[in-house]
Amino acid sequence: MWFEYFVSNRIMHNKERSFSRLIMGIARVAIALSLSVMLISTSLVNGFRATISEKVYGFWGHINIAKQSLRNSFDDIPIYRQQEFINEVDSIPGVTGIQIYARKAAIIKTKTAMEGVILKGIGSDFNWDGFNKYIIDGHGIDLTKDEASRGTLLSKTTAERLDYHVGDSVLVHIIDQKENGDYQQMFRKLRIDGIYNTGLSEFDQLFMLVDIRHIQRLNNWNADQIGGYEVFIDDPDRLDELEHEVHKAADPFWDVQTIKEIIPSVFDWLNLQKVNEWIILVLMFMVALINMVTSLLILILERTNMIGILKAMGANNTAIRRIFLLNASNIIVRGMLWGNIIGIGLCFLQQQFGLIKLPEESYYVSVAPVQLDWVWILMLNLGTFLVSIIFLIIPSLFVSSIRPIKAIRFN
Repeated sequence: MWFEYFVSNRIMHNKERSFSRLIMGIARVAIALSLSVMLISTSLVNGFRATISEKVYGFWGHINIAKQSLRNSFDDIPIYRQQEFINEVDSIPGVTGIQIYARKAAIIKTKTAMEGVILKGIGSDFNWDGFNKYIIDGHGIDLTKDEASRGTLLSKTTAERLDYHVGDSVLVHIIDQKENGDYQQMFRKLRIDGIYNTGLSEFDQLFMLVDIRHIQRLNNWNADQIGGYEVFIDDPDRLDELEHEVHKAADPFWDVQTIKEIIPSVFDWLNLQKVNEWIILVLMFMVALINMVTSLLILILERTNMIGILKAMGANNTAIRRIFLLNASNIIVRGMLWGNIIGIGLCFLQQQFGLIKLPEESYYVSVAPVQLDWVWILMLNLGTFLVSIIFLIIPSLFVSSIRPIKAIRFN
């Protein structure tokens, strides 16, 4: 093996200008660009999936439990809060929390505009740790007092449209139907304690967070009646498995759904990004492989005279193939080194400075999110190297067809 390494090393460090030297440089650049594009695309897709999923889960939880699907109505059918059920769900491995909610359709009316909203009632068990990051002005609602809080959280979209600010009073109109079929109009005067912005237009344009006790009074419910439960888990990859466990613990007349089933459009869009990622990976692999195969063939052809001399001196085809495969490995490793530096470096710059801006109304985020998965980066590097070497074995077989006499006379 020392002989093959020695010859390969001499070829690589040959200072003479040659066409193959130019081609080897191009091959390194192709490998570097291909790997850097793969790293950047993978990190961007992972960033999108993690950031947007976190926003959705932070607003609605991972699993929803209600009398009917959230997609059916904006007014909930009441269910009775059961402490035994809450304790049982909390004890399921992987469940990190459970909170109550209730919803009510309403209208915000000002002197110049009118906006339809959904009041989402929340309780003292609300997951503020997951939601506080989206409050861009003011603070959360104080739900610790005995009386229902007048505070509310309004979305940035609605606040800008109606020209509301933190500290302003907002009059909410609720139109409800009585048992005899007549309609009645009710009012609630609330105070804007904070303004939030998740970037998810489906939520921000609709929802206004209030104390759940307002919803209970508006619906003539007692303190034990709620609209449903939201369950949080620690690993979204186990969502279907844990949904099945929660379903077994829940009342058989309750509707248990994952958030992916309730708002499939967002997650379908995220899955489409994953498909695009694989298309980019395959295309970049092909570009790198074609360049490497072409470069190795050119290198072999240019060194035909040398191959003939080596064969005449007793070197076998396997040893000569190793020389060129070692040469190709050197090109691949150097190209991958620069590819990692470029790809990971650009990802770090995006993480630190947010250089790439995006329209939030279209992409749900204002800055392109990047998430570096070091295990996936290692697998991508190993995969690139191994696949490249395997494919380069094919052109290296061309060495076997070279005859020493003809090769020595080759110019």
